Amino acid sequence: MTGPALPRYGTALLAATAATAIANNYALQPALADVADDLGLSATTTGLIPTATLVGCTAGFALLLPLTDRVAPHRLVGVQLCVLAAALTLAAAAPNAPVLLAAHLLIGAMAGVAAQAGAIAGRYAAPGRRGRAMATVATGLSAGILLSRWAGGSLADLLGWRRMLLVLAGVALLGAAATGRLLPRDRPRPEGGYPAALAALVPLLRRHRPLRRAVVLGSLWYFAFNVVWVALSLTLARPPYSLDATGVGLYGLAGLLGFAALPFTGRLIDRYTPGRVTAGAMAAAALGTAVLAAGFPHPVPTVLGLALFDAGCFAAQAANQSAVVAVDPHRSGGLTGVYLVLYFAVGALGTAATAPLLDTLGWRGTILTALAALLTAGGLAAARRGTPRQDDGVGVGVGERRHRPDALPRP
Repeated sequence: MTGPALPRYGTALLAATAATAIANNYALQPALADVADDLGLSATTTGLIPTATLVGCTAGFALLLPLTDRVAPHRLVGVQLCVLAAALTLAAAAPNAPVLLAAHLLIGAMAGVAAQAGAIAGRYAAPGRRGRAMATVATGLSAGILLSRWAGGSLADLLGWRRMLLVLAGVALLGAAATGRLLPRDRPRPEGGYPAALAALVPLLRRHRPLRRAVVLGSLWYFAFNVVWVALSLTLARPPYSLDATGVGLYGLAGLLGFAALPFTGRLIDRYTPGRVTAGAMAAAALGTAVLAAGFPHPVPTVLGLALFDAGCFAAQAANQSAVVAVDPHRSGGLTGVYLVLYFAVGALGTAATAPLLDTLGWRGTILTALAALLTAGGLAAARRGTPRQDDGVGVGVGERRHRPDALPRP
């Protein structure tokens, strides 16, 4: 750790920050038709709005996450939430598509503070509680993703899309005030300047085998995650089901059952290695996927399958990010940035591949493709189950591990 342990309220605050920040990436999506009517946008231009947000978010992971290793948490998070509020206000006032797209690039970049919240929680967690701290933030992040479309659509129906964005801007300002006051004020002591930190991101991947393993595992299940959810949305919207956006969105609430398992996951991460937890999580996700393949479109097995699938993916993500931070807690921002950029890139491939897979293989073949990715990830994670706990470094700082007489060297 680089400073005192994060207080319990600090972890909860970081979880709330992650939830409300990441929600801005998705909240406008249910109201895109209203945006298009208001501004006279074509379907192609309207589709660029969520794309701009994703591009901005990926850029934020690459360029801003390393600041976690260089700037005091209270200032870093507080300033970014203020910029997020300004970007949301600009989007609410946008008179045309170029302004709206520019605003959403900035919104996506600043929403990346949700990932910084996880890195901060991992760095400042009390000894032996890193898994629980990161699982708490992951719970908030997952809740923000799952509930954002429902909350954004409801607010847009009630207030209009512009006022909805202003409400979100107000929430960001409240978060800026709270984090500026309550988060740690000690500044990390990095080696070298910020350009050197950016240049070091790629060598981090080459230098740390646990980071490479985490990238491979995370990419496999995030590919599967996007394939399953996009396939479900496309299939339910097509004949013979032809559900509207609200009907499709209701299936997303099944994920609420999934992220409810995350607090329990945190305790498992602190007790066992992240590899063991990941292997178990992949087994749950694979079981859920198999239920989906066999039980769709019947509602009960579909909801049960989605709940198991999401629970496994969310638990694996908490364990995997804990392992990433444990590689070197002093460089948690840079390590997390490398991980998330590659993680999202592979997830985007899954999104792009889903429609062609559905057209070629149909529902069951597409879901079985996702199942193959999950089983591969589970097999790779299980192969590391016998590794001593020190290799994952959970709850042990780099300096602590170096001086422990019983610590085994990394392979």
